[in-house]
Amino acid sequence: MGVSTVSPVFGFRFDGRSCLVTGGGSGVGEEVARQFHAAGARVAVTDLNEAGAQKVARSLDPGGGTAMPLALDVRRKEDFEFARDAIATAWGRVDIVVNNAGHAKRTPTQDISPQEFDDIVATNMRSVFFSCQVFGEHMRANGYGRIVNITSLAGQNGGTVASAHYASAKAGAIMLSKYFALQLAGTGVVVNAISPGPISTAKGRLSGEQLERVESLVPVHRFAEASEIAAAVGLLASDQGGFIVGATLDINGGLFMR
Repeated sequence: MGVSTVSPVFGFRFDGRSCLVTGGGSGVGEEVARQFHAAGARVAVTDLNEAGAQKVARSLDPGGGTAMPLALDVRRKEDFEFARDAIATAWGRVDIVVNNAGHAKRTPTQDISPQEFDDIVATNMRSVFFSCQVFGEHMRANGYGRIVNITSLAGQNGGTVASAHYASAKAGAIMLSKYFALQLAGTGVVVNAISPGPISTAKGRLSGEQLERVESLVPVHRFAEASEIAAAVGLLASDQGGFIVGATLDINGGLFMR
């Protein structure tokens, strides 16, 4: 087993499990990948940026036995199929999938082009459909699986700085999580979503004025850390989370309560 430099925050072990994380080359996806590996899982680190995926995977296990980098464009169903087959060949099966990859633009509503709209929807919503479609059937055949979809507060309340296409796509991802959860219920496969509010990894994309505004709106007056999102992923991906089905777990510091 390769040695991770990060202590697990999950509170659960994942020895013998094989996990795929999209957008694992940086940010929340990287943190999730590191925590799974530290908790004993074999991890496929996937990203559109192949160099980023390789860097993270090699830092987890330079030998590659327990950490695999894969280039994956979540807009392409065939990339999910390739990843499924590559992991199954190397490790036998895919047990856990975390659909974390996403892309946001803060384009004014009247300036959103058809091409930009389609790209944002393809990255943030259609990708969830393709992933659940490909891996849900794989997991059903194996009698076990956990799919965790990282959505967004923007999909629940329109967001604090999000644009129309991003918020709509994330709302769709939440509904797809419920749909696949129902379709796969009782097969050993569990699907859930996490809806984060502002996360510290996004601070660099906001102006000073935007940062102050967002922090003032959050009741706890701060952004979430990536490790706090990862901890929630660990719960939903664990064996102990098997009775949590079709849920959307809000992690937003009290910014949106329901």
